[in-house]
Amino acid sequence: MSAFAALSEAGYRAYVRDKTTLFFTFAFPMLFLVVFGLIFSGKDVEQSGQPYINYIAPGVLSWGVANAAVFGVGFVLMQWRRDDLLRLIRMTPTPVSAILASRYVLALAIGVVQSVLFVAVAVLPVFGLSLSGSWPAALPVLVLGITAFLALGVIVGSYARTPEAVAAVANCLMIPMAFLSGSFFPLDAMPSWMQSISWVLPLRYVNEGISTAITGEGSSTDVLVACGGILGFTVVFGAIALKTFRWSDRA
Repeated sequence: MSAFAALSEAGYRAYVRDKTTLFFTFAFPMLFLVVFGLIFSGKDVEQSGQPYINYIAPGVLSWGVANAAVFGVGFVLMQWRRDDLLRLIRMTPTPVSAILASRYVLALAIGVVQSVLFVAVAVLPVFGLSLSGSWPAALPVLVLGITAFLALGVIVGSYARTPEAVAAVANCLMIPMAFLSGSFFPLDAMPSWMQSISWVLPLRYVNEGISTAITGEGSSTDVLVACGGILGFTVVFGAIALKTFRWSDRA
């Protein structure tokens, strides 16, 4: 068995055995969907006239997938480095690429399952999301988004030395970004200065790409622009992640 296959299998087994993490990975975004969906049920955004669910569902989905990618790899790298597992792996012929690729495949699988379950709930009559766009176009946006935020998670996991530090740093990044990127509140209803800030946040591009693909509010060009923005952040985060990656806290 190759190093990549062995690490992927080990990661999968560890993930499914952790019932608490498994449950909240999928339940947490659903909770936000239920809360916001019921609060704004049947209401439209004044600025655009579109149903709130058209903003809320794609935004919460984007945030949930990105959040899982950041926390998932951040905690694992911190724990492996703290317990010197990475240092032991380094003594084998296993390259860094195999370690990161195994976490990447797991993050993609989790993101796809999250998305399918989330959309299945969002289209229920009580919430009323309508898949009126070219929804398969959401897949490349989803893949690129997971890639970008996985790289961000590697950076967090490389610097943080304790679980508390990972949680603190990741939350400080992801929660403000969710509000400023329009995940929980339509950007159209925000002040202009907040809308300007959102352009330098990767989550905005994930939100807009998935929203355009799912709801049809936009064109294929908008999806391509969103993919281009996410790709730019992926390159930047990836370069920083490779530069900051550490095998041990002793180094």
